Amino acid sequence: MSELSLPARAYLLSCDTGRHRLPGRERVALLVRAAALTDLVLRGHVTDDGGRPAVAGSGGTGHLVLDDLLAELTGDPHRNWRACVRRGARGTLQSLEAQLDAAGVISLRTSRVLGVFPRRRPEVRDPATAAALHDQVAAAVRTDVPVAADVAALASLAAAVELGSVLPRGERRRHRERLAQLAEQAGAAVPALRQVIRELRAARTAAIATTSGGGG
Repeated sequence: MSELSLPARAYLLSCDTGRHRLPGRERVALLVRAAALTDLVLRGHVTDDGGRPAVAGSGGTGHLVLDDLLAELTGDPHRNWRACVRRGARGTLQSLEAQLDAAGVISLRTSRVLGVFPRRRPEVRDPATAAALHDQVAAAVRTDVPVAADVAALASLAAAVELGSVLPRGERRRHRERLAQLAEQAGAAVPALRQVIRELRAARTAAIATTSGGGG
């Protein structure tokens, strides 16, 4: 498990291993994207430069998703953290899934909904790994014991994306101060992810209100 990148761990944390599903793909895509940015920060490959992620030094990480993102940031250094979380999130998720499938971490099956819409169903080869990640995040949030930066980041990202299967709303409220402490270790991608999730929620609320008003 220690060899998995942070986005890979975030992905496994999001999987429903019992039903071989990935609930909320749009949110998971944003989570994976923010986790990749955070991983680069923790590895020292990216720093914050006035509200924008800046590539520090040269060389790769050995993880294709992370190195692809590094190349992307190098080629377009003007986006802020929020824009970097949103842009390319779906592609990053698909790339990660393909690599985890090739590595034997998951078995990715594609089916069709109503015979038309593609649906990806990941089967986690080692559910114990995903369960251990759940336990790790829960322990980090519920105690005041110092944790490694990557564990703090994983917990912070799960809370920011409102991953209810890991940290239900009541849990996030109860441990708000602890989550704020953990987020300080993770870097700028966590508040950027939180902002994006709030924007998505607001947009959906507005769309529902508009639909309801139109139906009256």
